[in-house]
Amino acid sequence: MNLENFKHLSDFDDILITDEKGMILFYDLADLKVLSEMGVRPEEFMGKHITSFYKNLTNQNSTIMNVLKNGKAICNVKQELVTKNGNLLVSVNSTYPIEENDKIIGAIEFSKHFYTKEDIHSLNNFACHKVFRKNNTIYTIDNIITVNANMETVKNRIRKIAKTDSTVLIFGQTGTGKEMVAQSIHNESDRFGGPFISLNCGAIPPNLLESTLFGTVKGSFTGAVDMPGLFEQADGGTLFLDEINSLDYYLQVKLLKAIEEKMIRRIGGNKNITVNIRVISATNEDPDTLVAEKKLREDLYYRLGVVQIDLPRLNERKEDIAVLLKNFIDFYNTHMDLFIKGVEPEVLECFKKYHWPGNIRELKNAVETAYNNALTDMITIEDIPKRIREYQGTTKMVQRETKIQSLKDAVENYEKEIIAKELKRTNGKLTEAAKGLGISKQLLRYKLDKYQLS
Repeated sequence: MNLENFKHLSDFDDILITDEKGMILFYDLADLKVLSEMGVRPEEFMGKHITSFYKNLTNQNSTIMNVLKNGKAICNVKQELVTKNGNLLVSVNSTYPIEENDKIIGAIEFSKHFYTKEDIHSLNNFACHKVFRKNNTIYTIDNIITVNANMETVKNRIRKIAKTDSTVLIFGQTGTGKEMVAQSIHNESDRFGGPFISLNCGAIPPNLLESTLFGTVKGSFTGAVDMPGLFEQADGGTLFLDEINSLDYYLQVKLLKAIEEKMIRRIGGNKNITVNIRVISATNEDPDTLVAEKKLREDLYYRLGVVQIDLPRLNERKEDIAVLLKNFIDFYNTHMDLFIKGVEPEVLECFKKYHWPGNIRELKNAVETAYNNALTDMITIEDIPKRIREYQGTTKMVQRETKIQSLKDAVENYEKEIIAKELKRTNGKLTEAAKGLGISKQLLRYKLDKYQLS
């Protein structure tokens, strides 16, 4: 073997050695997640034939088997390999014969695995992508699975607004995918190489939020150390603030100033620090209602919501349940020691009738529950959570016996009727109608659009 041929091998991450028949004798992988993509545990890899792990790898197209047959090195060959789990791995290999007494006794292969956006089929695949792993994200726009027209519109908006640095406010109930949308915006933008820093404002005690966001200077208070806040950590990237309405009014003022000036000052500090960030925020409550109820400053709302994305609830996009189910089944087939073909028809029917208060997150958890209960390769009605399978019968009984609306629908219909009457009384004068209803003119406009009264 000519050592000149090995000068480029520092570019490779992985090493694999086989005997003369292609049976694996040794391997050293830089990232063991390559094995998880293949659906193989480390101890199961040894002693197996090199072609046994991939659907599309044969003795004819395998670089190792060709080297063993011809005795000639093959360098820098790109291969697209489909694992038994259906995952796509892209690798670049350099393979060399191992000779003893002029006889080929094995082969050694140096390789590097790649994960491109086009190859992402599941959360685990994406999380393994080195670029995106470094920027603290696990989602791209490809992870937003939908056939719903409203969600397709959302995806198109993401692609468009990613080209700007405008602030974005995402409104959606818990479990509708607000962080997935925020990460998608970041990864579609030119900032994808910078950090994505995420904070759930409702999960941090109020007395710690200010130092968490803006950082501290040593000695500014007992126990304080020099520590950059999230604004500084997100420099060059995106700062995502979830449950923005959890911030108290004082901190909302400081946040507004930081966003406007793109400049912060650490607690106890005496110098301003310039930051280059994009701010994306989210709330699970109606922003107009938050403003009307004085939970969100109006000026901050306008600053945060230069672009607003409203995410529909899962029960407003029930045509997506089937495609989301397939996606989650593919995901858990890769991650759990069980292979499921699909769901029984009555399960899908039950899922479509359920109201999904936890939205997509609840659907994913329901599928995971089914995997833990399943006794066959199909998910049955007995495998899904009890609250979901029993909801179907309850719904049928209520509709048959009483025809009662849901509480939410009843309240919305009543509200719509009151607003219509007040508009009629004031001859369509919004200011007068808003005053009569005891709400802001801005909130009235929102409700007019919501109920299509304008």
